[in-house]
Amino acid sequence: MIELIDTHCHVHYNAFDSDREEVIDRASHAGVVSLIAIGAGDGIKSALDAVELADAHEGVYATVGIHPHDASSCNEEAFLQIRELTKHPRVVGIGEIGLDYYQDRSPRNAQKEVFRKFLQLAKELHLPVSIHNREAHQDLLEIIRSEGLGERRGVMHCFSGDLNFAKACLDLDFLISIPGIVTFKNAQALRDVVKQVRVEEMVIETDSPYLAPDPYRGKRNEPAYVIRVAEVIAQIKGLSVEDVGRITTRNARKLFRIGTQELEVKIAYPIRGSLYLNITNKCTLACTFCPKFEDFMVKGHYLRLRRDPTFEEVLEAVGDPSPYKEVVFCGYGEPTLRLDMLKQVAHWLKEKGICVRLNTDGLGNLVHKRNILPELSKLIDTVSVSLNAQDPETYAKICPSKHGEKAYLEVKEFIREAKQHIPEVIATAVTYPRVDIERCREIVEKELGARFRAREYNEVG
Repeated sequence: MIELIDTHCHVHYNAFDSDREEVIDRASHAGVVSLIAIGAGDGIKSALDAVELADAHEGVYATVGIHPHDASSCNEEAFLQIRELTKHPRVVGIGEIGLDYYQDRSPRNAQKEVFRKFLQLAKELHLPVSIHNREAHQDLLEIIRSEGLGERRGVMHCFSGDLNFAKACLDLDFLISIPGIVTFKNAQALRDVVKQVRVEEMVIETDSPYLAPDPYRGKRNEPAYVIRVAEVIAQIKGLSVEDVGRITTRNARKLFRIGTQELEVKIAYPIRGSLYLNITNKCTLACTFCPKFEDFMVKGHYLRLRRDPTFEEVLEAVGDPSPYKEVVFCGYGEPTLRLDMLKQVAHWLKEKGICVRLNTDGLGNLVHKRNILPELSKLIDTVSVSLNAQDPETYAKICPSKHGEKAYLEVKEFIREAKQHIPEVIATAVTYPRVDIERCREIVEKELGARFRAREYNEVG
């Protein structure tokens, strides 16, 4: 099931007066579980209309603010009205606010002053901001840095800019909001940004009634079309639409504090067309680049187990494995530390004709003090082993364990031995600053005779 949140739309605008309810209903049927009506763009009226719409619909929320186009008419009375509207329980942010140097409908000094004022309000009220930016990158960043936003931060609505600007926004803990423009043939620059930025740092939007994505370009946009944005991101990132929806929806819920925030611990979790099994959080290593030391979230799935699951619990979590191209023992721990469980589940999967992959640190033989690979020969179709370094010294520093440099030699021997028992053997390394990826590739391909794959640092799952 696809769950999407349109984080920026204007369904309260006059363009939807004739069929607003049908538009909201179509969005729901398209998997849009929530949408945020942005109360800006027509002075105080837009804020009032957005709040009224949110008050009338369970899945609709609102932000309130003064658009930079209207900055010159933002007097003290308007500001106080916006401030009062923030008290409404359906108001989840301030916006859209910002700078627009493309149309310059208000003097730039007025835009800056109003922008600062609303950033200060957002900081005071602990609300996130939705920021409008057109050709004002430098001034925008300088104002945000000088004002500060505390813990809530916000989102760069309808992101426009290159990768350097995206990185500057991410450094300020802002999310990047991807609009329907990403589907346009002439939007390669935005697709390049999407390729480089993690989905965990994105939300999606329509900005309806504007900027309808292909194949609706030139027509009125509406929240149901946000799925086209998710589809293109999925294509670029090599993910499923469900993955993109799950991740960006969680991002939006966390930022705007909407919907349920409960974390369901996952034993089995889908990514792309594969089903991953999280059978333990115990590890042999304490890799310096492992993200679980900061967060147990992987592609929108929470993997911090309260305890190791039983065989029955694993099977219940898997359900019917037939829709998946493979089942992968992975999770946020080392699967071979639960070798008996691994073999029992793998045997059950093979009886059902399922392709099984094992992601491992390659220290199973060292830990169990025997060669475990013959025991896996008819249970595992592919083994992916984390080599992770070009030499024992580097390995011991970035993947510390009680085994020291000896562990690296054991991993290499595990890869060699695996070729005798497992149909497909892959060795991987993370593109961590201390790791010489090309040297790792040479070791794997020329010395060990296995396939090599570089895993992007900070791109988990």
